[in-house]
Amino acid sequence: MPRSEFPSPAAPALSKNEANSATSARRDLGLRIPARSGVRLKPHVLGLAVALAIAAGLMDWRSRRIPNWLTVPGLLVGIAANAIASGLGGLKTSLLGAGLGLLLLLPFVFVRSLGAGDWKLAGALGAFVGPSVLIDLLVVSVFVAGIMALALVIYKRRLKETLSNIGRLLGSLLTFRMPAAEVSLDNPQSLKIPYGVALAVTTVFYGILNWKLWGVR
Repeated sequence: MPRSEFPSPAAPALSKNEANSATSARRDLGLRIPARSGVRLKPHVLGLAVALAIAAGLMDWRSRRIPNWLTVPGLLVGIAANAIASGLGGLKTSLLGAGLGLLLLLPFVFVRSLGAGDWKLAGALGAFVGPSVLIDLLVVSVFVAGIMALALVIYKRRLKETLSNIGRLLGSLLTFRMPAAEVSLDNPQSLKIPYGVALAVTTVFYGILNWKLWGVR
């Protein structure tokens, strides 16, 4: 005899209190999606960072140096601006950004592939924008510096010489030998890219983009 099928009973509707209790239970079990940590970058703080980047970039382009009287007060202004705008959370974010910028680029200063002014500029910008935005700026600025370097060697008509030097460096690495003196980082005839300009250009474009899209992110 075929077994008769009966519809399964509907689940009872939960009252408002029961729904709240279930939500609290899920939170206690760690099922809640965590919110983003940190504070939101304020438009006027970003504007100050862009102003600092423009000033530093112009100085680095003209004299190949970024003075301490610009970067050190800039770092302090960035900390103060975030503390005033966002309180204790802003102060923490600013200190983390400055410390991260100084820590990440310090090894490049030791090997003399980065100037002290560029290093301090990264710390000052980190004080304005915080650690997460600073990482984005540093990563993109590497590509900007690469484009600048390629444009410079083409403009100076030294592309062939540059490719030859790269080949010598790779050959030295493969044979475990020191490269010749003419391809040394200390060669006064080598083309050097002002990294402060690349970082400044990246910061300015970031500021323009976020100024137009503010509130969408």
